[in-house]
Amino acid sequence: MPKAIRIQQTGGPEVLQYEDVDVAAPGPTEVQIRHTAIGVNFIDVYDRTGLYPQPLPAGLGREAAGVVMARGKKVRDLKVGDRVAYAMPQPGAYCELRNVPAERVVKVPNGISDEQAAAIMLKGMTAQYLLRRTYRVNRGDVVLLNAAAGGVGLILSQWAKALGATVIGVVGSDAKAQIARKHGCKHVLIEGRDDVAAGVKKLSKGLGAAVAYDAVGKDAFMACLDSLRPLGMMVTFGNASGPVGPISPLELSRRGSLFLTRPTLFHYIASREDLVATAKELFAVVKSKKVKVRVQQTYALKDAARAHLDLEARRTTGSTVLIP
Repeated sequence: MPKAIRIQQTGGPEVLQYEDVDVAAPGPTEVQIRHTAIGVNFIDVYDRTGLYPQPLPAGLGREAAGVVMARGKKVRDLKVGDRVAYAMPQPGAYCELRNVPAERVVKVPNGISDEQAAAIMLKGMTAQYLLRRTYRVNRGDVVLLNAAAGGVGLILSQWAKALGATVIGVVGSDAKAQIARKHGCKHVLIEGRDDVAAGVKKLSKGLGAAVAYDAVGKDAFMACLDSLRPLGMMVTFGNASGPVGPISPLELSRRGSLFLTRPTLFHYIASREDLVATAKELFAVVKSKKVKVRVQQTYALKDAARAHLDLEARRTTGSTVLIP
């Protein structure tokens, strides 16, 4: 019988349970996928703790790669044996076998491994929409990036550098600073040691960043705002330190008529057309070697709780995957 990680209640990593599950035949518009690699992301922690509420009991995990084992009678674009990957708004990827709507699945091209695909669907497509759609980064832009040594950070920094931007990364340690510098960051500031806003202004010759990408949340938000140039854009897309509290719109005008947005991937890939286009551009930039994917940590599916402990303790860099 297939195995899966499930939660009966919200809480710490100890609530993760490795158990048998029944998996029915796929519905008419679904494919059944045998997972070969599963991505681990901070959004999984938000689901586990209840920051993002969901009906219980529930699964965890939003992205995975694998092989199509069966397809519904209305599915035409995918066939049994295809290598595929997905990122889903509904949790449930921490499992060996899963039925997924075919319209949410893309084929994995040759030259992209299963582990790479599982590591980049959520994080890589997030980097794509942040860089190309939320704020379209251009040559010469100064980009501020928090959590620069994390899964999204390492992809985003390399991609931004390839676009001609100057990337200023913020990380939590000297060891992570070395990693960030090797993956696109021209300058790196240490959280808690360096004054981020002052550092960005100095490194940008007093101008400030054109855009700040922040996955840290509460602890980094105001420093990011203070780092921006007039008419700059603040992009808060994660809550690693907790959600950002209320802010008066006047704070934006006082700092130079700033823009503020709180985007999420699934709005950007809501249509099949946008999903395919986003994945295609992502796969292309990875195959070109402009973006190198670092799968730094792998854990057995049954050890998902340990993966969560390491992620929350900031002991991980790059991408983390579970292997069924």
